[in-house]
Amino acid sequence: MEYVNFGRSGLKVSRLAYGLGMRGQDNVDEAERAIERGIELGINFIDCANVYGLGDAYETRGTSEQLLARVLKRHRDDLVVTSKVASRIGEGPNDAGLSRYHVMREIDRTLARLQTDHIDVYILHVYDEETPLEETLRALDDVVRAGKTRYVGVSNFQAWQVLKALWTQDRLGLDPLICIQNPYNLLNRGLELEMWPAQRDQRFGVMTYSPLGVGLLSGVYTPGEPPPEGTLYAKGRAEALEKDLNEAAGRTLEILREIAGAHGRTVAQTAINWVLSHPEVTAAITGGDTVAHMEENAGAVGWSITPEDRALLDEASAGQDSVLD
Repeated sequence: MEYVNFGRSGLKVSRLAYGLGMRGQDNVDEAERAIERGIELGINFIDCANVYGLGDAYETRGTSEQLLARVLKRHRDDLVVTSKVASRIGEGPNDAGLSRYHVMREIDRTLARLQTDHIDVYILHVYDEETPLEETLRALDDVVRAGKTRYVGVSNFQAWQVLKALWTQDRLGLDPLICIQNPYNLLNRGLELEMWPAQRDQRFGVMTYSPLGVGLLSGVYTPGEPPPEGTLYAKGRAEALEKDLNEAAGRTLEILREIAGAHGRTVAQTAINWVLSHPEVTAAITGGDTVAHMEENAGAVGWSITPEDRALLDEASAGQDSVLD
């Protein structure tokens, strides 16, 4: 496993982060074993959120943090843990968003579920247009000062929103954000236009999620063929597969298979390696629902595609700015 500084901070994190948005796993014991395997393979970076749960049901929100608590009892001092706030966690009028009320309440609920006194990075899950940014950032700074988080970050912000947040924090003398978290993969290259220049200027850390494009780049799907049983697209999304795995995506997948074969790697490992080949990216978040998934994902580090490989994949996927996440 490779470790790098997280943005401008001195914090060292693994190039792979373990994402606990487990859409395909509802067995807590199996999920715990997968996380443990990831730690054995060198991952020290665990990404969570107050809304994440095992399986794909709204009613399970919060259970991913409870799962992580079981692991933290054995590894708390060795892991960098994130969680997020903003997404809806209930039906009440204050059960979503980035008001001071919601932020201060949810950090305590997160800590209670995790059974710890602090998390390492507290992340705003989305931009909240209904709450003044200054109110949110002052609340985050209070969370840092209270020792409930070491660092703060943002997720799913546009580049201008990230820069506005950094400017506001600087103007008010608040603890600055150290990272962003956004989707990025061969089928969703939207970050390259404005976020990459902003990152190179401000040097914040970048966590990318969905490096396999909701599984389209995992190697299990073939253009023109029905989705394999048990996959995400087989669960009521078969009609969407033809649209999502379009001509451009199919061409990208074909080249990805060729490059993976030349390196003796899987399609998924090669797709993640492409993400990590970008100097702007700190870590790619992978969602290993099982031990087997985790072991395959870990094979994305410790080697590199060639500049020629990168050029072929860049050309094939040029202009892809899909909303896939």
